Amino acid sequence: MNIHEYQAKSLLKKYGVAVPRGSVAFNPAEAVQVAKALAMDIATPVWVVKAQIHAGGRGKGGGVKVVKSVEAVESEAKRMLGMNLVTHQTGPQGQKVQKVYIEEGCDIKRELYLGLLIDRATSRVTIMASTEGGMEIEEVAAKTPEKIMKIAIDPVTGLQPYHARQIAFGLQMRKLFASDV
Repeated sequence: MNIHEYQAKSLLKKYGVAVPRGSVAFNPAEAVQVAKALAMDIATPVWVVKAQIHAGGRGKGGGVKVVKSVEAVESEAKRMLGMNLVTHQTGPQGQKVQKVYIEEGCDIKRELYLGLLIDRATSRVTIMASTEGGMEIEEVAAKTPEKIMKIAIDPVTGLQPYHARQIAFGLQMRKLFASDV
């Protein structure tokens, strides 16, 4: 399944997951409108302009930029829209950027990685998780694979509560809420 970041975040939000506010834009004028709408509720305006293509590594390729003014949102949207974004997942041909996601900035205290994939060897959905979140999960997999948890889900029983607990403990989620304990 290929969905863009903005589509994934919309689905997560629909099911109660907290995600930063944002909206997709197809041209620089729409990007400015989104930034201005978000700015009404932001104490210190910071936005992230993100190229929407079906590939990872967008940040390294110049497809993710943090900006601090509406003018910079417009400038980055102009630069990204129509560009051919080349990442390690697109190959040298790259992918044309036809839309950008404008998102409110947030104070990141900790990054985690969580992904679901089909393990073709076992024909099972496998949950992959790591405390080493961020953009370089491929590097973590290559250099320190022991830092990535892999949990295969039996298609007969599906995701079980103990799977969720295993992930939460493995991601050291209690540390996120240590000040509340």
